[in-house]
Amino acid sequence: MDPLAFIIALAREAGALLCERLDGPREVAEKHPHDLVTDADRASEALIVERIRAAFPNAAILGEESGAHGGRGDERFIVDPLDGTTNYAHRYPLFCVSIAYERAGAVEAGVVFAPVLGELFAARRGGGTSCNGVPVRVSPVAAVSDAMVCTGFNPAGYVRNGAYFAHLSDRAQAVRRDGSAALDLAFVAAGRFDAFWEWDLKAWDVAAGALLIEEAGGRAGAIGGGPLDIAKGSIVASNGVLHAEMERLLGEV
Repeated sequence: MDPLAFIIALAREAGALLCERLDGPREVAEKHPHDLVTDADRASEALIVERIRAAFPNAAILGEESGAHGGRGDERFIVDPLDGTTNYAHRYPLFCVSIAYERAGAVEAGVVFAPVLGELFAARRGGGTSCNGVPVRVSPVAAVSDAMVCTGFNPAGYVRNGAYFAHLSDRAQAVRRDGSAALDLAFVAAGRFDAFWEWDLKAWDVAAGALLIEEAGGRAGAIGGGPLDIAKGSIVASNGVLHAEMERLLGEV
């Protein structure tokens, strides 16, 4: 079975579940300050895990809600069943399902599906990035002063992040904070945002989105320099042209 085709279908199925529950009653809990989980997160992940177990019984799974599920081979699925849970809880449409397929430690395929927007971003390593089957590319913007950049942070961590937000706001054409890192990365891949940065992320937030950006001609790395390590939690991503300037501006704070 083709892993990319599988996770495309799976993301669409999980997204349909989220939409079915969007306007109904929901259970909302706080895992940490300003970090929500709903019954929809759990139901989406349960569906995804069940489907993966049936189709790829030897694969490991890393999910935001249920943690690590061991496997017997070199394949792993990295799953965020609902990225942008606070948005979802308030019926703000910027949320998504993010699924990455990893083999031998390298992400080989990734999907980010925003069900209310009806947009599915997909990438295969070496095969480019598409939105609803149409190829997309990062933007050609060459200076941060002409760029719309994006970031994210937990409101409880504003003191740490506020200085960076202010510094980039003084220099970029616009700065946005939409509350879904995986979808923000997909928007960089599609040329809607020109760059993105965030700390304190998890592998499920960035694994699929980083591949989308790389396959769309952009670049993703660690804040402070060096290659991206999806387990380390920081990312600066861009159309590639802006990368050195973004790194310099973040380093000035």
